[in-house]
Amino acid sequence: MALDRDGIMKVLAGVGLPEGGDLVSRDLVRALTVEDGRISFVIEAATPEAARAYASVEAEAEALLRALPGVSHVQVMLTAHGPAPKAPSLKIGQHPTAQQGGPAPINGIDRIVAIGSGKGGVGKSTVSSNLAVALAKQGRRVGLLDADIYGPSQPRMMGVSKRPASPDGKTIIPLQAHGVTVMSIGLMLKEDEAVVWRGPMIMGALQQLLTQVEWGKLDILLIDLPPGTGDIQLTLCQRTQLTGAIVVSTPQDVALLDARRALDMFGKLKTPVLGLIENMSTYICPNCGHEAHLFGHGGVAAEAVKLGVPFLGELPLELETRIAGDSGVPIAAGDGPAAAAYATLAARLVAGGVA
Repeated sequence: MALDRDGIMKVLAGVGLPEGGDLVSRDLVRALTVEDGRISFVIEAATPEAARAYASVEAEAEALLRALPGVSHVQVMLTAHGPAPKAPSLKIGQHPTAQQGGPAPINGIDRIVAIGSGKGGVGKSTVSSNLAVALAKQGRRVGLLDADIYGPSQPRMMGVSKRPASPDGKTIIPLQAHGVTVMSIGLMLKEDEAVVWRGPMIMGALQQLLTQVEWGKLDILLIDLPPGTGDIQLTLCQRTQLTGAIVVSTPQDVALLDARRALDMFGKLKTPVLGLIENMSTYICPNCGHEAHLFGHGGVAAEAVKLGVPFLGELPLELETRIAGDSGVPIAAGDGPAAAAYATLAARLVAGGVA
C-alpha cells in the first residue's frame, strides 16, 4: 500500500467506532500529514464525553498505522469539537504564578533551545520555522513555540490558523504542521488583533504557553524569541531549564552590535550559547548566477571566533524563502539550495547532541 494520504485514509476507514461507523465515514480525521514516514493527525470527536470513549479507537488507529511498511513515527491527538459543559474557558494573559526553586524542566521535553537576536528584521522567525522543519525531516520529534507575544508570525509561516482546543479550560492542545508541534499566541487571537499588555501579563502568557500546552514527548522544543533583551527573555531564562540559546544575526555591523547585546544577556542569565548563525549571508542572482553579499559577509563567523562560541553556519538570502514563509510551507520542507542549507544546519545540531 502506498504511504500517502489516500492509503492512510483507507486504513483509518477500517477503525470502527463504539456507536457504529468508522473514523472516515464519520469525518473525524483532521490535520492529517504524511511526510518521510511520519504520520500525524487529530481525531476530533463531537463532544468531550465522546472523546473519552474513543481511547481504544485512538490506540487501534495508532497500532494499525505503526504496522505499515515505511512508517517511522505515528502521532495521534484526540480532541473534542467543543468545550466540555460548564468547563471554564481558557484565558491567555494573566500574571505569572509563583515558582519555587530555580529554572524547571518541562515534562516530556528532552531539550529546550531558545532562538534569539538582538534586533528585529534579521530573519530569526524564518530560521526558527525552517530549522524546526529540517530537524523533523531528520527524524527528530520537534516542537516550535512562538514566544513573540507582541508580533507572532509562526502561524503564517507554518501554515496553521485553527484555534487550539482546550477541553478542560486549562490544558491547550497544540497544532501540527510539517511534522512539527506548533503553538503561538497568534492562534488564540484574530489575525489583526493587537496584544496590548503590560509586562506581568506577557510573562504570565509565556508561562501558560510553556506549561499548559500538551507538548507530548519531544526531542527538542525550539522557542522563537522576540527581538531584544526584555521581559520574555528574562522570564524564560530564569524559569525554564534551557539547553541553551542560538543567536541569529545578519553580517552587517549594526546587526552585530545588537547580537552582542543578546549574547551578553544570555551570559548574564547563565544560559549557554550553542552558537551563532549568519542569515542573509549571500545572494545568488537567479538570472545570471552572480553572487553578491548585500549585507556584508563573514561578520558573524568572525564574531563567533572572537567570542569563542561555535559558528553554526551561513544561510542564503533568496526570494523563494520569503515566498515559502508567506505561503505557510517553509522552504526547508522542500528541496533546493536553501533547504539543503537548513538540512546541513539541522544535521550539525543533531551530530552535536543539541537536537
